[in-house]
Amino acid sequence: MSVGTSSAPGARQARRTPAPRCGDLAELGIDPDELPDGLVIADEHGHVICFNAAAQRITATAAADALGQRLEKALPLEDLEGRRWWQLTDPYGGLSIRVRQPERNLLLPGGREVLVSARYVRTEPTGPVRRVVVTLRDTEARRRTERSHAELIATVAHELRSPLTSVKGFTATLLAKWERFTDDQKRLMLETVDADADRVTRLIAELLDISRIDSGRLELRRQPVDIGAAVGRHIQAYVTAGQPADRFLLRIEQPLPALWADPDKVDQVLSNLLENAVRHGEGTVTIDVTPSASPREGEADEITATSVTVSDEGLGIPEESMNRVFTRFWRGSKRGGTGLGLYIVKGIVEAHGGTITVGRAPGGGAEFRFTLPVGAPAYLA
Repeated sequence: MSVGTSSAPGARQARRTPAPRCGDLAELGIDPDELPDGLVIADEHGHVICFNAAAQRITATAAADALGQRLEKALPLEDLEGRRWWQLTDPYGGLSIRVRQPERNLLLPGGREVLVSARYVRTEPTGPVRRVVVTLRDTEARRRTERSHAELIATVAHELRSPLTSVKGFTATLLAKWERFTDDQKRLMLETVDADADRVTRLIAELLDISRIDSGRLELRRQPVDIGAAVGRHIQAYVTAGQPADRFLLRIEQPLPALWADPDKVDQVLSNLLENAVRHGEGTVTIDVTPSASPREGEADEITATSVTVSDEGLGIPEESMNRVFTRFWRGSKRGGTGLGLYIVKGIVEAHGGTITVGRAPGGGAEFRFTLPVGAPAYLA
């Protein structure tokens, strides 16, 4: 029996000798199976000539079953309304000026959602399609981002509702029954309103900081900073507020190199770390300010730095939680807080080119250590 005659030689040839690698990628020494996203390539006849490992994982289809198949059969995509995607887009017979399909959510058989984008390769601007290159991405990363945003909104709504309810309640009561209250009662209610207004202001400031950090727009106004004096001011504020002076131990190793940083941002970092130590820790809060090697990789011998270590003698942070300390909404305890403070602290320190770590203190509590590179900014060098 003879073989070799066919009315569709392109299809049979593609089925008999599928490309072991994805065309030009193999010639460039690139293994498609090493790509993080799914890659599917179809030739000018619409037959699949590349189906990499990520595509197999995302679609749950073996490459051997996909290679040589028609694109719409190997990758049976539907839109969210149940319409067959390749029939809608018609890459080979559609508009001759079309060169791509932007990324969008589509469905695989079984309802699994994937992110799909496509590129139509033409040898001439309006010539026939020579290849269709499709990339596939799992939606889990996007879902995590959406969950994070939803959690942020829920947290903000919860944190705003409590103080705003208090402010509304006390102001309405004072306006309606002002003459019935004594001066002491009025003062107490107004102090509560003032404290709750401060709480709302802090939350809004935190949200703005998160937005700037996430978008890379956190501005730093660098100037000389006396880090030892800054720590001393925070300690004095706690003592004035009623904390015993002997609860704090400040140790400064001299001489310290000149530190150029944003003083307001440094105060924000110190305030957060000291508040955590006082509120969640126990015993003596120890603050060590020392010169140290630069946190910048490869420059440890070239640039000096300043390190600040804040430790307490409480129970500390569980080992299994240490890798989550600087993430959004992490709370060391149920005693208040939005869980955003340490995320912001990390963003501020890294914006200065520094590093921050967490560990266990010698006294058994939590120990936070941040290091900032020193030296004048480039425009003053």
